[in-house]
Amino acid sequence: MTISKRLFDLLATLLLGAILLPVILVTAVVVAILDGRPIFYLAERMKTSTQSFRLVKFRTMTIADADGGVSGGNKAHRVTRTGATLRRLRLDEIPQLWNVLRGDISFVGPRPPLREYVERFPEIYGRVLQSRPGITGLASIIFHRHEELLLAVCETPGETDSVYSRRCIPRKAQLDLMYQKNRNLCMDAWIMVKTIF
Repeated sequence: MTISKRLFDLLATLLLGAILLPVILVTAVVVAILDGRPIFYLAERMKTSTQSFRLVKFRTMTIADADGGVSGGNKAHRVTRTGATLRRLRLDEIPQLWNVLRGDISFVGPRPPLREYVERFPEIYGRVLQSRPGITGLASIIFHRHEELLLAVCETPGETDSVYSRRCIPRKAQLDLMYQKNRNLCMDAWIMVKTIF
């Protein structure tokens, strides 16, 4: 990560954190009252091929003892009513400002993957994770809705994993590598604006 990109991340985090503080507090209270604790969902994600970190999001699903893999139609029944609203408005992503502040991720970059996929597809993620992962990225704005549609019809964890591995990972990697080749602060700003609107 370049110094200019890190400075951009820090300044944007401090500015957005100050602006969104009331939203964060209200959302935390709403989740606590309507869905109970925990308020936050902590998930292991990879920032390099070998380094992991804990990604922070507002919890949008009921808790399950054995939970793994990406979210597909097989997990749809676990999304809470509050969680569905948070996901639709992308409010569940706001706590990741903490991860940006810590330097785990950037505002813009490939979405941080699960360890299991990094270990299964080292040739793909070895290249993709040469860019610092981000809250949003080129793949997020171009492929996100299509990925949701693909995974929404999956009825079992195995089917979800198969579709994600075969149809989502290669396409997202293409877009992530395209970003990696052309990235600059102007492109980052464009991706952030596209993400919001």
